[in-house]
Amino acid sequence: MIRGSCLCKDVTWESAEPALFIGHCHCSMCRKSHGTPFGTVVAVPAAGFRFSSGEPAKITGYASSPEQERAFCKRCGSLVPRPQPDSENVMMPAGGLDDDPGVRPGGHTFVGSKAPWYEIPEDGTPRFDAYPPGMGEPFQETKRATEPRAGAVRGSCLCGGVAYEVEGKLALMIQCHCSRCRKTRGAAHGCNAFCKEQRFGWLRGEELIDQYKPPDAVSFVFAFCRVCGSGVPRITSEAVVIPAGTFDDDPGARPNFHIYTGSKAPWFEIADDLRQFEGAPPGA
Repeated sequence: MIRGSCLCKDVTWESAEPALFIGHCHCSMCRKSHGTPFGTVVAVPAAGFRFSSGEPAKITGYASSPEQERAFCKRCGSLVPRPQPDSENVMMPAGGLDDDPGVRPGGHTFVGSKAPWYEIPEDGTPRFDAYPPGMGEPFQETKRATEPRAGAVRGSCLCGGVAYEVEGKLALMIQCHCSRCRKTRGAAHGCNAFCKEQRFGWLRGEELIDQYKPPDAVSFVFAFCRVCGSGVPRITSEAVVIPAGTFDDDPGARPNFHIYTGSKAPWFEIADDLRQFEGAPPGA
């Protein structure tokens, strides 16, 4: 049995069948939806999949293309599975898994669309510019939802309803492997950039933002667009936290280090040489 859940536990699911494969996708839609450099899905046979709680009342979705609707929990914004009526398989967001699926990532797709600020480490798996041969037809990438402006870094959610800008380039970007980031992003880890509030400004869509804070959390809060479920920037007392996958421009920053690696997903191996911290970095 492979079980999964959203962060607030309103939505839970399970598969009685073994996982077929895990794959990383670097397309612009996955980056926007997950707020990370890449999304990761686990495929299981549809015959063995079921929602154990929360479906359909607790789930909403956004049609990112004519072929795909991305589903998320209405309460906490976590990405959740969305079974397709005519598909033999169900794609589960890997970050939402509560169990080890027993298989490991088999490759990277849409690397031709990868984020300019992220270098895929050598992990020994194949890479494909789009879909692997025979697995799908090319699709239209997400159109930019903001107009470029000299001297600013702009970004937006998947639906384009929420947009923002930062004056100048950024310097700090952190990849977080804590279970909360994995749940909300549905990915191997979170990836956030940081800037001072004085440099940050909303272009539109503040009224579309919902936030969820787990009851047992000290400071963790997840902000997301209620239309498409994308993680969006959140202003704290110390800095603005920006999901890196939402950037429309190259932010200048590159991932600096990994945190909370003591909580990382059992199915994901860190293959780069960046510094790692089992918890929060000293002085954070």
